[in-house]
Amino acid sequence: MRRHEIPEEHWARIEGLLPGRPGGHGGVAHDNRNFINAGWYVAKTGIPWRDLPERFGKWDTVEHRFNEWCKKGVGQRILAVVQDADLEWLMLDSTVIRAHQHAAGMNGGDNDQALGRSRGGFGTKIHVAVDALGNPVSIHVSPGQDADITHAEALLADRAPEAVLGDKGYDSDVFVATVESRGAQAVNPPRKNRVAPRDYDQVVYKERNKVERCVNALKQCRRVATRYEKTARNFLGMVLLAAITIWLK
Repeated sequence: MRRHEIPEEHWARIEGLLPGRPGGHGGVAHDNRNFINAGWYVAKTGIPWRDLPERFGKWDTVEHRFNEWCKKGVGQRILAVVQDADLEWLMLDSTVIRAHQHAAGMNGGDNDQALGRSRGGFGTKIHVAVDALGNPVSIHVSPGQDADITHAEALLADRAPEAVLGDKGYDSDVFVATVESRGAQAVNPPRKNRVAPRDYDQVVYKERNKVERCVNALKQCRRVATRYEKTARNFLGMVLLAAITIWLK
């Protein structure tokens, strides 16, 4: 096995989840494993698709196939199956990813492709929820200027953990009420402008470093640490590849 390629035990866990397998609808994929290796190689090294080593096949064919999988939500489905989340706690956080100049220029008008300007510059914000062990369970992308709280309920979804941990960016009366309606405890420090600051469990809050460590693990993939994809769905696809890698370890 070469560097940045999927080990045998990890491949065995996802082989049956991929499109184009024998017995499925439509044509059978020529080599799903080689394609997955190509995607991981690009995500990890950050190289342009055009520079993909020849052993992975024609670069434009691989790139087109990756685009089609992103359109079909293959990454989301695989992530949902491989995770075995410990939902005692759900921890939320976000990070701004700087966009390379090659990421700009896709469509115009109202279609911002999750690109925007914030104090971190021109880029995309990754919103992530992790379980009590620090493994990613939900990921969204948005323009860089979006407030964290605007994506909090989407990350929570229909989950009912015992506690939801977040920083001051998630201190909202509405969101706290939503969390408490699930029978969960909202664990986040109050904003400075609160007239009557909320109490929170400062001991449990110390565990929130796990979501920050997860974000750092995602950024070990260079194609996640810097955005090169023109479309939001393909950038999300790269982030999902990184998240799936975390679960397979």
